[in-house]
Amino acid sequence: MNERSRTGILGGTFDPIHFGHLDVAAAARQALGLTEVIFVPSRTPPHRQMAPVASAKHRLAMVTLAVESQSAYRTSDQELRSDGPSYTSVTLETCVDTGIPPSQLFFITGADAFAEIASWHGYPNLLSLAHFVVVSRPSHAVSKLRQRLPDLEVRMREAGTLADSDLGPDGTLIWLVDAATRDISSSDIRTRLTHGDSIAQHVPLSVATYIERRHTYAARSMDGDLHD
Repeated sequence: MNERSRTGILGGTFDPIHFGHLDVAAAARQALGLTEVIFVPSRTPPHRQMAPVASAKHRLAMVTLAVESQSAYRTSDQELRSDGPSYTSVTLETCVDTGIPPSQLFFITGADAFAEIASWHGYPNLLSLAHFVVVSRPSHAVSKLRQRLPDLEVRMREAGTLADSDLGPDGTLIWLVDAATRDISSSDIRTRLTHGDSIAQHVPLSVATYIERRHTYAARSMDGDLHD
């Protein structure tokens, strides 16, 4: 691993991936100077009560299509190949085991998700496995996290203040990125598809085309199965 490399990890259900996800990735990459961003679809998200609607195969394909035009982006099926819940701590441990030191690893997440970090598997130890890059989401500004998570305030930094000394082996930090990201959710997209509404403003054209041609979110049959 190059000493100057900075690897971003963006996990999620991606059911389907949309411009909001891509906005978060772009904001994190620009703010922290990330060398690459790896998109990691979850197999079984531990914080989600319902299983993903689209299959793992479809979600991985859609993510791959969404990022194929960006040379600094790539996908990983790491979590999809593992049984059981998809824990961020396990994913980061695997990255470290493959040779990426925590000082060069940046886990990207939205402010809404990070606000619940104390409920994540492996907390607080997982914060030592990578820097965390927290990006504002609509109605969830990163500026409110210091007050909401006072125990973690000492580790929080504004992304614009990054210095080489912050990437040393002595510890990882929480980087706050205040950026505009589009107000889009996967559940809203699925609802639009159910009603026959356009999703052209919500997902890349390649993803919209894939969903249409593969009937990825087709109506459920009488026995409850999805027609894929």
